Amino acid sequence: MVLSTAVRLAASRPSGRSSLINFLGKDGWAARLSAPVPAPVAAPAATTVAAAPAASVAAPQPVASPINVVPETVTTVPPSMYEDTPASNMRKIISRRLTESKATVPHFYTSIEIPLDSILSLRKVLAKEFDTKVSVNDFIIKASALALRDVPEVNGTFDAKSQSQRTFESVDISVAVATPTGLITPIVPSTQGLSLTDISAKVRDLATRARDNKLAPEEFQGGTFTISNLGMFGISEFSAVINPPQGAILAVGGGERKIVPGSVNVETGEKEKPRIQTTMTARLSADRRVVDEATAALFMGVLKEYMNQPKLMML
Repeated sequence: MVLSTAVRLAASRPSGRSSLINFLGKDGWAARLSAPVPAPVAAPAATTVAAAPAASVAAPQPVASPINVVPETVTTVPPSMYEDTPASNMRKIISRRLTESKATVPHFYTSIEIPLDSILSLRKVLAKEFDTKVSVNDFIIKASALALRDVPEVNGTFDAKSQSQRTFESVDISVAVATPTGLITPIVPSTQGLSLTDISAKVRDLATRARDNKLAPEEFQGGTFTISNLGMFGISEFSAVINPPQGAILAVGGGERKIVPGSVNVETGEKEKPRIQTTMTARLSADRRVVDEATAALFMGVLKEYMNQPKLMML
């Protein structure tokens, strides 16, 4: 690489004031390049030391092979300051299944923001005029069931042994419930045919018995789709891990009040004023072997439509 100006470090400093850097101009650099390369200087012959006639040259000692040293785990925290708790059987199963899921299932994610104002208004009407209390989570379960009915490709599982996809006519939604021993997903069978009040009563019963460890195996083993809602814990959004062999899981965050710009009428040019709207973020984790991106987007759009018009859930 030829430079217009080169920098050469001085080999020695004859005095403490001499500069360490000497600049070579363009001509000086070209002169150095054109200068003949000096021949390599032969190394001086080794000095031979006469040895006594009785002395003999010692044979080289073999080099020992390196020893495999296992590093010792060093803990700076004394044992009196922590406690090791053995994992329960449920947590061992959860760890094994979710590790297998993340390692073998090709996850992909789609997110959408869903307005909640219509549902919040309808809840007030149901509570005031009909003395009926249903939660936002009940609406989410019902809307998801109807969306799965309309987009049945998402309501499926994948068999890794036969490499086949299986879709179901019945929508059996698993609802994630936190218990002292770990997370469990009791099933609401045939959710698409249940009313909001039926779903509310069923979920309360399953959640109570799940925390008391009184669920039968068929009440939490199986299911075609899972919903995990962390909105009541103040979480705005998150990504959930698919529960094999199910093909998808919906992660739901809590509602947040946001300022939404007003829409513009294209024909008249009129602009609406900005307004405050309560929205939640829903994120679908899907198995790419079961669901493709276009199908996931279709499902999320249908889900948003049902949530935006909750009266459709009562038909």
